[in-house]
Amino acid sequence: MVLLASLLLAKKPTTLFTGAPILQKIVATARREKWTELSFGELVAKVGLSLQGTPYVGFTLETDDKVESCVVKLDGLDCVTFYESSLGIARMLMRGKASSEDLANEIRQMRYRGGKQTDYLSRIHYTSEWFDDNDRRGIVANLTPKLPGVERIKGKPFDFMSSHPKLYRQLRANPDYVTRLAAMEKALSDRAPFYLPKLQLPVVESLLESGDVIGITTTKKGLDTSHTALLYRDEEGCLRILHASSTQKKVVLGDRLVTYLNGIDSDTGIIVGRPLPPKR
Repeated sequence: MVLLASLLLAKKPTTLFTGAPILQKIVATARREKWTELSFGELVAKVGLSLQGTPYVGFTLETDDKVESCVVKLDGLDCVTFYESSLGIARMLMRGKASSEDLANEIRQMRYRGGKQTDYLSRIHYTSEWFDDNDRRGIVANLTPKLPGVERIKGKPFDFMSSHPKLYRQLRANPDYVTRLAAMEKALSDRAPFYLPKLQLPVVESLLESGDVIGITTTKKGLDTSHTALLYRDEEGCLRILHASSTQKKVVLGDRLVTYLNGIDSDTGIIVGRPLPPKR
C-alpha cells in the first residue's frame, strides 16, 4: 500500500521553476520604476523588453514521460514560454505579488485548458486554442474575429502532433494519448479559426498595440501557427516584433511586423490576442 501510494503521488502534476534571481530583478525594477502605472499592454511589453538577451531554449516543457510539470524557466525561453512569462509576470505585478510560486500560478492558468493542470493533454498545444480558451476566461481578448479583412483557416487539419508522435516525449511514452489528441485536433480544425492575412496588415496595423500577443499563421502542414511573439510599438510609432528567436538564439526586439511576415514565404498572417489586466 505504501508503494502504491508513492507511485500515485509521483504521477501528480508538479511545478519546476528556474531563474528566480531573474524574476527578483524584474520585480525590483518594476517597483522602482512604477511599471504598474503603465497601461497593461505597455506593462506586458516592458516585461518582455526586460527579457531581451535571454537564451533561446526549446523543449523546456518536456521533462518526464509520465508527469506533467508546469515548467517556468526564465533562464531559457522559446517563443511560447516567452510570451507566457511576459504576460504572467505582468499579471503577477498587477496583483502586487512577487514570488516564483505566484508566477507559476499565473502561467498555469494560461497554459492549461480551463486553467486546470492534470496530464499532458490538459496542456494547450495549439495557439489558436490558447487564444480561444484564454479569451473565455478573461485573460486575453481574441481580437482576430473583429479585425477588418479577416478570413477563416478552412479545410486545413491541425494534426501535426498526432501525425508525428515520435517528436514528443509523452506521446512516445503514452501511445493512448495520440488518439485522444487527434480528436482534440479535429475539433479545433473544424472550428476553422479566423486569421488576418498578411496583405491586410497595413490596413489594421494602427489598431494593434504594445503587448498584444500574436500567433503567426502558416502554410506548413498540420499547424495553425509556426511562431508566436509580442508586439511593441517603438518611440517612432513602428510596430515591431518582440520574440524569442530560434535563428538568433535569444529574445530580441526585431523588425517591423509587416517586414518580418513578408520575409518568410510560409507565413500567411496573424491571430491577435490583447492581454487583459487581472481582477485584483
